[in-house]
Amino acid sequence: GIVLVAINPYEELPIYEQDVIYAYSGRNMGDMDPHIFAVAQEAYKQMARDEKNQSIIVSGESGAGKTVSAKHAMHFFATVGGSASETNIEAKVLASSPIMEAIGNAKTTRNYNSSRFGKYIEIGFDKRYHIIGANMRTYLLEKSRVAFQAEDERNYHIFYQLCASATLSEFKDLGLSKYFYLSA
Repeated sequence: GIVLVAINPYEELPIYEQDVIYAYSGRNMGDMDPHIFAVAQEAYKQMARDEKNQSIIVSGESGAGKTVSAKHAMHFFATVGGSASETNIEAKVLASSPIMEAIGNAKTTRNYNSSRFGKYIEIGFDKRYHIIGANMRTYLLEKSRVAFQAEDERNYHIFYQLCASATLSEFKDLGLSKYFYLSA
């Protein structure tokens, strides 16, 4: 299949705006520069032409920009599928409550707020290829982090937040004043 190597610039660039989406929409792979929109367009085109499920695998190290790349691909699908203004589907799919981020994010040596979840996102399309729904499954990648953290890394944010809240009346009975598995 198609492989795209992308580098996280750690800042927003003007290469993900609506006019760029429209520039890639309907084009063939190779007509334009390599881009996440080119990969998304190819998957969208093959889904519509062959009426078969398509997959885009976004892989990389901590801080590589996997979540951002997935958001851009979903924004592309929502825009070309006529759903962007109606549903803002990528925001809905990726919206996580602060508590979910706290449970699955931790400080690593590369990223203070690194998601330690693997994510499987399934987007449903109707017969006109408009997005009709989506589902995201998450998989906790590092259960061992609960009991051990490498030097300069931390446990999941939730443990620090709970300990910081230990003196609040609603938490007093939980015995959170000391937790053995926290690094500084």
